[in-house]
Amino acid sequence: MPAHVELDTPLAVLLGGRAAAPYRTAFGYETVADLLAHYPRRYARRGELTAISELPVGEDVTIVAEVLAVRSRAMKQRHGSIVEARISDGKGILTLTWFNQKWRADQLRTGMRGMFAGKVTDYHGTLQLTHPEYELFDQDDERAKATPEAAARFALQPIPIYPATATLTSMRIRKLIGEVLDDLADAPDPVPSELAAERGLLPLRRALELVHRPESDADWQRARDALRFQEAFVLQSALLLQRQRSRAMPTNPRHADDDGYLAAFDAALPFHLTRDQVAVGGEIARDLASIEPMNRLIQGEVGSGKTVVALRGMLAVADSGGQSALLAPTEVLAAQHLRSIVRALGPDLSARLMPTLLTGQLSTAERKRALLRIVTGQARIVIGTHALIGDAVEFFDLGLVVVDEQHRFGVDQREALRLKGSTPPHVLVLTATPIPRTVAMTVFGDLDVSTIAELPAGRQGIESFVVALAEHPRWERRIWERAAEEIAAGHQVFVVCPAISADSLDDVPEEPGAEPAPESRPPASVESAAAAVRADPLLAAARIGTLHGRMSSDEKDATMGAFAAGDIDLLVATTVIEVGVDVPNASAMIVLDADRFGVSQLHQLRGRVGRGSVAGLCLFVTRAEPGTIARERVDAVAATLDGFELAQVDLDLRREGDVLGATQSGGRSSLRLVRVAKDAELIGQARAAAAGVLENDPTLAGAPALADAIERRLTGTTAEYISRT
Repeated sequence: MPAHVELDTPLAVLLGGRAAAPYRTAFGYETVADLLAHYPRRYARRGELTAISELPVGEDVTIVAEVLAVRSRAMKQRHGSIVEARISDGKGILTLTWFNQKWRADQLRTGMRGMFAGKVTDYHGTLQLTHPEYELFDQDDERAKATPEAAARFALQPIPIYPATATLTSMRIRKLIGEVLDDLADAPDPVPSELAAERGLLPLRRALELVHRPESDADWQRARDALRFQEAFVLQSALLLQRQRSRAMPTNPRHADDDGYLAAFDAALPFHLTRDQVAVGGEIARDLASIEPMNRLIQGEVGSGKTVVALRGMLAVADSGGQSALLAPTEVLAAQHLRSIVRALGPDLSARLMPTLLTGQLSTAERKRALLRIVTGQARIVIGTHALIGDAVEFFDLGLVVVDEQHRFGVDQREALRLKGSTPPHVLVLTATPIPRTVAMTVFGDLDVSTIAELPAGRQGIESFVVALAEHPRWERRIWERAAEEIAAGHQVFVVCPAISADSLDDVPEEPGAEPAPESRPPASVESAAAAVRADPLLAAARIGTLHGRMSSDEKDATMGAFAAGDIDLLVATTVIEVGVDVPNASAMIVLDADRFGVSQLHQLRGRVGRGSVAGLCLFVTRAEPGTIARERVDAVAATLDGFELAQVDLDLRREGDVLGATQSGGRSSLRLVRVAKDAELIGQARAAAAGVLENDPTLAGAPALADAIERRLTGTTAEYISRT
């Protein structure tokens, strides 16, 4: 190993390509900085007793135990030997087995204590580790026998236990990290010294030493405090730096005319905008009038009128001669947006602005007409799916990009559309999934966030109930009785299923926080549910339709048009109706196998009813047992209509995921120590500190360590995400 190791030293150079490969494969680590940020998941002690009796079969474990007995014997069926050792934690016994390694019997002696690591297997009812790695505690260590006090300290000294794999055990990782720390040159601290002193933080080099090689619990606790703040501080600095850079790229300001499209639209509005809509509209108008590109996120409750606010922004851009592109996640939603916009504009403005739909399902002739309208500027408002991103799509003057339900799109898709402007277009992102403050600061830290919480006047309430079939199987009949009652009253009903067909489990949505039901029971499907309701005597006279993703664009559009016109009484669908579908006469939403959906999906689905003068009813049907996470999600959604409260519940119930990469929920987080769900105060403090540093030093010329940390931390897909958010 080189005499001096730097944080940026590649592991392949330090260890050699073959030795570095397992770290890259298992954890994605490329450099020394990556390795040293592999922090212990917990700390054991030499005197600590781990419950062997509770070890999970099939998992890799690291335990602290004492050797009870060791024996070596010849194998019966073939040539060779077996060494077996029995170890105990005082409560349970575990067998260790090695084949053809007789020297183990000389190394392991009765009474020795140490750490043992390997995969737990069950051999004829006996738990064992085969070919485990181990590290024996030094029985002759002077600290352990000098005095009783020294012995106690030695026994209680924390031993780091790392996230490990079958090939990279905790002990192997600990050994390598120790060797790297021995040769590590001074690590410049990205947190400015004045700020670190103000917060009482350890320097980075010292924090790395104490988190990996602590002498006491106080050591690693102080180290983690410093490293947690540093992680949050570097991330917030990166987000704010990108925000600063994006605002440095000038764009064309867009002003509404006093007697233009926007003025005509406002004059014809049949309702008054809510206070929140007026306030957010004012923020958008100010952004559009600036030479700095707008990058604004609008979050709002289901049915709060985000689309009207976005449309007013599009009309201001049209007044300036520019075009707006609205990117929707599904063809159903794109077509719904077109119908809603045409209806809202009225025949005169629609004829002048020529709203145009572009999706992948258009015929060749329709596509050519749409592309011609877009490139000539005739279409001032363009609505579409990912088809908008195609190479053949050229805009005359793209001034505003509106991304609806942004979490449905990948980074590359959003960036490709934004690059179609001759100058950077303004960007408006809409989400009906309220975002907790910590996520807004961490995921959308370079966007301005606006909130529309107030619902338009005249909206009726929604009553939500959990239909718990595990406890009350007789309630299943009452579901369809309620559906028949709503239809008899002249209203319409949604029935939502997690799958299209019973044999297509891959139709079940992979919503963050969703949890599959037991494999023995297939999910409720559109096909089976539609067949059941058609055969139900209670619904014999009902007009029943189906809607799902396997239908063609024309079929989906015709079905939604018929439902909106009142020609279908009960619509059995998948989550293609989750967002954007607006049928004021729909009064009831029945979600089958509701435990298979995430919190935000359930809240979105519920928002499809109660949109007119008819009160809404939502029945969440579940067979999940009480006390399970799946059931907790359903109960939480039924308990409140407050989407912001549910957003926090959702975050608390699941991992926040990789908040910087393309996958923004579930799975492993790219954050090592900071937890979005728990560290709101820390993230806020780090953001304020980062803002102060950048205000005084916009280019970070006086903070090279911070600039290097940002570059080091935000590489690859993370850097792409930050630059394109």
